Parts: sequence; structure tokens; C-alpha cells
Amino acid sequence: MFNRGDKGHQGFTLVELALVLVIIGLLITGVLKGEALIQNAKVKKVVNQKESLTAAFYAFYDKYNQYPGDTNVAPTGSAYTGNGNGQVTGNERWYLFEHLVRASIINGSYDGNANSVPVNAYGSWMRIEYVAALSANCVSINAIPFDVAEELDRKYDDGVYNTGSIRSNTDYSNQAAKLMYWRM
Repeated sequence: MFNRGDKGHQGFTLVELALVLVIIGLLITGVLKGEALIQNAKVKKVVNQKESLTAAFYAFYDKYNQYPGDTNVAPTGSAYTGNGNGQVTGNERWYLFEHLVRASIINGSYDGNANSVPVNAYGSWMRIEYVAALSANCVSINAIPFDVAEELDRKYDDGVYNTGSIRSNTDYSNQAAKLMYWRM
């Protein structure tokens, strides 16, 4: 603040107010850019997690000629077997990660139970399972924010929640978190 001399009034000059507003604007812009960077990093992490799971799934198939979880001849040390029909269904989706660990394809302490699956970038589960609507084994990713689900669908598929190789449990206009199914 500065003193206006003979009148005894104090206040800010227009230059000082403009400078304060510019600084506030820069701070807000920096915070918003930081949030966008974090969001973009999470989106990329989800895509990388999906790609890693897909690669592990097919590496197991190349090694054993059956899908992990679904195989009726489990890797050494595995307590679980599937039915060998080519579809990862029911409890097979939990066995899958234990099979991948026992086959030395991924690291982790997955034990073949429902509480033993990877966590996605948004803090909920990921798994591979057969999805009848897509007639394929898919990576299922839970609790994806609606805007992220829509972005992924637009970027990697057709942008429509119930068609294509990426699907969501509800329309993207519904702002609830989504369960996404991504064909491998």
C-alpha cells in the first residue's frame, strides 16, 4: 500500500491490483494444468495396464496353448484349473492371475481368489473375463470416471458406450463411474 500524501488516504494503485490479478490467474492456471497432467497420467496408466494384461494373457497362451484361468492343466504349483473351453468365466477369472504368476509371466502374490486381482489407476479392480456381448475374453476395468471412459472409447474405438470393442455398463451421459469391457 502506498500513502497518498496530504489527504492521508491509503490504497492500492491500479498497477498493483493488476499485478495481483495476474499472479492469481497464473496460480489458478498452474493448478488446473497440474490436475490435467495427473488425469492424463492416470488415463495412460489404464491403457498401459490393459496392454500389459493382454500381453501376459497371450504369452501364457503361447506357452501352454490354453488361456490362463481357463486351462485344465494348470502350471506347476497352481491349486486351480479351469474347464479348457476357451472362455474365462466364473472362478476362472480369479485363477487367471495365479496361473500367470506360476508360469513366471507376471510378478505378484495372486492366490486365485476374488480378493487377489490387480488394481487399476483409479483404485479398483481389473480382470480378464469372457463377455458374451462381445463374444470374447476382455479386460474388465472397474470404477472408471465417466469422462475417462468416454475418452478411452473415443480414442481407441467408436465412442459409443454399447458398440465396438470397448463397452461401458451405462451411457456416458450418466456421470456415475463405469465398468468398462475392452476386447483384447
